[in-house]
Amino acid sequence: MIRKTVAAAALALALISSAHALDGVSFEVGGGEENTDLWRLGLQWRWHKRWFAESAWTLGAYWDLQAGRWRGPLKPGEPHQETWDLGITPVFRLERAARTALVPYFEAAIGFHLLSDLRINADTNFSTHFQYGDHLAAGVMFGPQQRYDLSLRLQHLSNGGIAHPNPGINFIELRAAYRF
Repeated sequence: MIRKTVAAAALALALISSAHALDGVSFEVGGGEENTDLWRLGLQWRWHKRWFAESAWTLGAYWDLQAGRWRGPLKPGEPHQETWDLGITPVFRLERAARTALVPYFEAAIGFHLLSDLRINADTNFSTHFQYGDHLAAGVMFGPQQRYDLSLRLQHLSNGGIAHPNPGINFIELRAAYRF
C-alpha cells in the first residue's frame, strides 16, 4: 500500500509540476467527528485562467496537493489510530477583484484522497482506501501582494457510495498559506 501511495504522489507531482511552477505552500490543522484530529501540508499551483475578470468578484482555480495525518481515538487503553492521507484537489476560488488590505474569498472543491488505513477511530471503518474529498471555505488574503492567506474549511470525505460501508467523516480545519 505504501508503494502505491508513493507512486500516486510521484505521478501527481510530475503532472502538476510539468504544467506550472509551484505557487504556494499551506498548513492545516483541524478536528473531525469522534475526536479525530488532523494536520496536513500542501503545495499549490495556480491555474492561469480567470473567469469574470471584469466583475467585482473574479473566479480562479488552483491545484492543491496535500499530505497529512489523521489521529483518532480507539478503545480505552489502546493507542490512537494514525491514518496517513494523500490528496489532490482542483480548488475553485471566488475572490474580490479589488486589491485592498484584506481580500475576502470563498472556495469550493472536490478532489481525490488515498488513505493508508481503513480504520479511522474506534467507531469509523471505511471500506476503501480511495475517498472523495470536498470542501467549502471562507478566507482572507492579506499582506504584501496578498501573499498571506487564512481560511476556515468544512471538509467531508467519503467514497461516494462506491462501496459499503460508507460512513464518511467531516472535519473543520484552519488553514494558513503563503503564496510565492
